[in-house]
Amino acid sequence: MQLTLTRDWPEDWQGPRGRIDQRFLDEFVWPPERSPHVYVCGPTTFVEAVAEALVRGGHEPKRIKTERFGPTGT
Repeated sequence: MQLTLTRDWPEDWQGPRGRIDQRFLDEFVWPPERSPHVYVCGPTTFVEAVAEALVRGGHEPKRIKTERFGPTGT
């Protein structure tokens, strides 16, 4: 698992910063030829964007599992 921080981060943060994009996926997700199962969870637009980028990167759609959530209404 790799964490990335998109907004604020501590001064000593050594991990990736910024939004998950194709470059991030290419660097941190196992390559498609290893046939990983990939789990993506988050807001719908995030999940769709990441899943589409994984497919563009060569991952099989059937090996990408997703869970979407939206506002709770509170």
